Amino acid sequence: MRPVHTALAVLIAAVWGFNFVVIEIGLGHFPPLLLSALRFLVAAVPAVFFVGRPTVAWKWILGVGAALGIAKFGLLFTGMDAGMPAGLSSLVLQIQAVFTAVLASVVLRERPGRVRLLGMGVALAGIAVAAWDGGTSGPVLGFTLVVAAAACWGVSNVLTRKASPPDAMNFMVWVCTVPVLPLLALSLLLEGPERDLAALRGLDWSGAAVIGYVAWVSTVFGFGAWSYLMRRYPASSVAPFSLLVPVFGMSSAALVLGEGISGPRWVAAVLLVGGVALTSLAPARAVVRTPAVRTPAVRTAGVSAGSSPAAAAASPAP
Repeated sequence: MRPVHTALAVLIAAVWGFNFVVIEIGLGHFPPLLLSALRFLVAAVPAVFFVGRPTVAWKWILGVGAALGIAKFGLLFTGMDAGMPAGLSSLVLQIQAVFTAVLASVVLRERPGRVRLLGMGVALAGIAVAAWDGGTSGPVLGFTLVVAAAACWGVSNVLTRKASPPDAMNFMVWVCTVPVLPLLALSLLLEGPERDLAALRGLDWSGAAVIGYVAWVSTVFGFGAWSYLMRRYPASSVAPFSLLVPVFGMSSAALVLGEGISGPRWVAAVLLVGGVALTSLAPARAVVRTPAVRTPAVRTAGVSAGSSPAAAAASPAP
């Protein structure tokens, strides 16, 4: 990669890592489900009026919108609101690579090789250490919700692979339209109209800046720039930069929010990032049931058809 594009990839990872700090600040202004709904509303409007019509079937947009927008981000924001630290959330969420690999082996018939299985084991060991550390210093419910969010991210990754959108930005903008109304309805039902109205009435420059960052900087800029890199370079060259997200997430949470990083958490970080690297970058082998027919390689949104699911599923971090 050219130096300027390497710098861009690092910048994107920094933006996504710092996003966890911004979310933590935003939860002081808004209930979690309302904050998630506002994030997608501002990300989708007015962008949806400029990207053109959807380039894939609506079933894929609705499926990814439900798994990624409603389930993943709803669970993540709720878990952080329940007390899950921002830095630890940025780390634990990376277990999505393991969920993606497991689901891909079932749905996409991609048989994991020994290196990928080793990576999954190492990553799970990192989650075990993080769970032990979180259990002694944070709420178990919040930790569980973030792990569930990672599982939903894995589902959305596999659905995205199945959809194979030719225009990743078009696809993501339309996906952002799906969660808005369901999240608003869930917020009214679970968080209550009084709490929602109080948050909206008390909107100040700080709250507006939070929404602007998570919607425009993290989602629109982050995903747009990431899609540009994925179109320009092989997925195997771009995907490893996503492993920097928890590094920036944990360090920015320590600097801005004063979150401590314990010894076990460093161990969990090394195991999880290393395991995710092995899981994401190791090649998968397709299970062939019929005689193979040689066809030209297909590239969609800059991702080769044979690339690993975790690498190809480079959807935006929170």
